[in-house]
Amino acid sequence: VGDEASSVEANDEQTSVKQLVDLAVQNKKISDDVTSREVLNDQLYDLITPTPSKTNGIFWQKMQKSPEKATDWFYKLCENNNYVKKEAIAKNVVFSGTSSKEHGLEITINLSKPEKDPKAIAAAAHATGKKYPQCALCLENEGYLGGYGKNARSNLRIIRMNIGGRPWGFQYSPYAYFNEHCIFLDQKHIPMVINQQTLINLVEIEKTLPHYFVGSNADLPIVGGSILSHDHFQGGHYTFAMEKAPVIQEFTVKGFEDVTAGIVKWPLSVIRLQSEDVTRVIDLADHILQAWRGYTDEAAFIFAETDGQPHNTITPIARMRDGKYELDLTLRNNITTE
Repeated sequence: VGDEASSVEANDEQTSVKQLVDLAVQNKKISDDVTSREVLNDQLYDLITPTPSKTNGIFWQKMQKSPEKATDWFYKLCENNNYVKKEAIAKNVVFSGTSSKEHGLEITINLSKPEKDPKAIAAAAHATGKKYPQCALCLENEGYLGGYGKNARSNLRIIRMNIGGRPWGFQYSPYAYFNEHCIFLDQKHIPMVINQQTLINLVEIEKTLPHYFVGSNADLPIVGGSILSHDHFQGGHYTFAMEKAPVIQEFTVKGFEDVTAGIVKWPLSVIRLQSEDVTRVIDLADHILQAWRGYTDEAAFIFAETDGQPHNTITPIARMRDGKYELDLTLRNNITTE
């Protein structure tokens, strides 16, 4: 912050870091813009954060006692080191309507995520060469300094875990949309896809962290409004309104009579599957996915594909409920017209 810096006295680390960043600006050690402040802020917090290997060691040690204790510790760490922007998240607006008989409606307005810094946009426009990190989800973001057009990630920590026989990472979202909003990311930069392996991966995460839900965005543009270039899931310690929604009609799928299936009372077309047998619930979910991928109903303006472009996919969400594996399959179609 500069040799001429005045002494800093603060009651907590957050106040101290803010004062140090202000001093760095005053002493002209950094520019007075959002990006420069963010980079130094995260560098300072990195100094009080355990190294990635130490963080992983403590997390998996706590996992032996309880998955909930492990995530409690990891989330608190990410709050304390300012990776999870608690102060910014508090600005979010949440409306929750409840009904005595059924689920309520939830509307959230996310005001925490900052707008792009104009200087960062200008710098990114003139950037040349290979992009590094390749995207905001890539593993190399952990400890990445950042800069104009690049997110500061010095204080990011990612837990390594094995999912579906492949190395994945688990981290929290800095600008959370709900409680303990987390991201599971493939350690390789490969495109998102919804298939049987996706369903296996979601259920494996439930086995590891049964107190969390986990779901995947759809793998097609428009209905998959996320980073489609990097395979990832989102989860958290939260109960959404859709989870509370009742099943209004049960049905049986031939060959899967042992799996409970039903239509959820929800504005979107949602099928809910339940079973204690993890293999059976995955197999039925994959059966429904394949059937929906090829489904066309011209009268309802649903086309499986047009001009070679596929339109049907699902948004799958997994959770544990009363000792059973539960999968909600939201049927999606992304066809558009003028």
